[in-house]
Amino acid sequence: MSRALVHLLGILWLCGWLASTGEAQVEYLKYKDPKQPVATRVKDLLSRMTLEEKIGQMVQIDRSVANAKVMKTSFIGSVLSGGGSEPLPRATAEDWVNMINEFQKGSLESRLGIPMMYGIDAVHGHNNVYNATIFPHNVGLGCTRDPNLAQRIGAATALEVRATGIPYVFAPCIAVCRDPRWGRCYESYSEDPKIVQEMTEIIPGLQGDIPANSRKGFPYVGGKTKVAACAKHFVGDGGTTKGVNENNTVIDWHGLLSIHMPAYSDSIIKGVSTVMVSYSSWNGVKMHANHDLVTGFLKNTLKFKGFVISDWQGIDRITTPPDSNYTYSVQASIEAGVDMVMVPYKYDDFIQDLTLLVKSNVISMERIDDAVARILLVKFTMGLFENPLADLSLVNELGSQEHRDLAREAVRKSLVLLKNGKNESAPLLPLPKKTPKLLVAGTHADNLGYQCGGWTIKWQGFSGNSDTRGTTILGAIKSAVDPSTEVIFRDNPDSEFVKSNNFEYAIVVVGEPPYAETAGDSMTLTMMDPGPNIINNVCGNVKCVVVIISGRPIVIEPYISSIDALVAAWLPGTEGQGVTDVLFGDYGFSGKLARTWFKSVDQLPMNVGDPHYDPLFPFDFGLTTESVKDLVARSTSAAVGVKACIFTIMVTLLISLYLTG
Repeated sequence: MSRALVHLLGILWLCGWLASTGEAQVEYLKYKDPKQPVATRVKDLLSRMTLEEKIGQMVQIDRSVANAKVMKTSFIGSVLSGGGSEPLPRATAEDWVNMINEFQKGSLESRLGIPMMYGIDAVHGHNNVYNATIFPHNVGLGCTRDPNLAQRIGAATALEVRATGIPYVFAPCIAVCRDPRWGRCYESYSEDPKIVQEMTEIIPGLQGDIPANSRKGFPYVGGKTKVAACAKHFVGDGGTTKGVNENNTVIDWHGLLSIHMPAYSDSIIKGVSTVMVSYSSWNGVKMHANHDLVTGFLKNTLKFKGFVISDWQGIDRITTPPDSNYTYSVQASIEAGVDMVMVPYKYDDFIQDLTLLVKSNVISMERIDDAVARILLVKFTMGLFENPLADLSLVNELGSQEHRDLAREAVRKSLVLLKNGKNESAPLLPLPKKTPKLLVAGTHADNLGYQCGGWTIKWQGFSGNSDTRGTTILGAIKSAVDPSTEVIFRDNPDSEFVKSNNFEYAIVVVGEPPYAETAGDSMTLTMMDPGPNIINNVCGNVKCVVVIISGRPIVIEPYISSIDALVAAWLPGTEGQGVTDVLFGDYGFSGKLARTWFKSVDQLPMNVGDPHYDPLFPFDFGLTTESVKDLVARSTSAAVGVKACIFTIMVTLLISLYLTG
């Protein structure tokens, strides 16, 4: 009997032990349970993490220094592709997915299995990737005055980014460019903060519409076809003195709030997941070290609950010269409120310095926990724990015809007609499609790279037609005209050639070369040579429309009297047919300047509302035209009206003659 009792007690103890270990197992997996509230999951995971694991989450490295082992052993929180950083030239969606999954598998093999998040600059479509749809840069989209279009572009971009296995984009740029000499002006929607605010509608396109019951400031990403967005660059990046990139924005508190801050408030209300800090300074204080603005205003006043990320080597540039005191840069940026640091290469140095600063009580554990909790909140919200590995289900979205059609729509809506005819009674546009012979000229007519601008395939962009797929303006012209029309192309014709060929008219496409960031800073804002010479040779001898491909207004006044029609096409991207859609009248021009077009660079900076405002073309200027279809309909209607009127007069006259006869 006693032996049976011992057996029974043994079984009961074993059952109890199994139950208790089962409960422990359930408790251990709480952060992996999608049924738990996100806050509970964050708290549970954070409580399990060592300091080493927490600091690893705060690190973002470039793909060139990432591998599965590094992800596992250093607990890296995020990987990125810098401009032009790709798995291999002309990489397919499958190549991207395979590379990213390899990194992710390393992360999932770490002790707690926290997935990394992969980020990329997708600032006008998925612009690093071969065969992606390249949309117009923001400078053009601002001229559409169409927030719904921005939202649709965001949704299309999210699909193409997800097609390559990437869940996070460093977009949109919500800078308010106040001086076109700035090399990033094309990344800004407008000099007017109201337009920039309106175009934050791209955020729900990228991330999805936030649910009605969402709490203000909390990030939102609506599933596997959406991406986490990043509002950048906080704050005042577009207001630097003389437009010098990464320089100092000198403006009072009221000016900062009224010009540069409103779009951040809108972005946070729309659930933006992350905010990137600007390289620039505000009144001499580097933004990467500005506790009052990053923590005090962005996090505490605006109630932003996502995470704050540095720019590429942004913390290194807190000191002058950059990287002269890296430990101080780490301390200043983390204390300011930066949560994730785009290191991007020397991650061991960052981890070592931050670990030392915490262990010596210079940086509090509370600050580290705040940063990591914010990062985990975004990862849980994105569904990254449930779906850490990408698949190939969306690969057909990359460069799809539907997205190219959307980009084409964006191009035609973004074009601004600045002049149409040397006098109002003789407009040149729309051009006839059927004509014996027309001339196409200019450096930018048959160059897809120039047409797309910087941040396309490579950081600084490219030249030529082979680096990605699209339609040049020359290609679009050849497709648009009647088969009987002879199209002659010369990039730089001499005047004798133009005179002797009896062209009906000419289309001249000139502008700026591609550039990005500091490489684009310009004190002269002149077009690329031999642009002026091409305008003089062509427009002096035949009726011409000049199409300007540029990331901002450039010097055009000296040539304007010789030009019959002038079009600002900005940086339209891969879909050149959007330009010909309006040149030939399939659609009318509707774009309005979202930037002031100056007469001379001596006037800069000059923005709408300034006391010295004397532009060549003012903010909101843009001539409109009707489509050929509408013109024909109106003239037909008018003709019917005239016939009816004549008939009425004749009948009245006959009745009158009859009555008096």
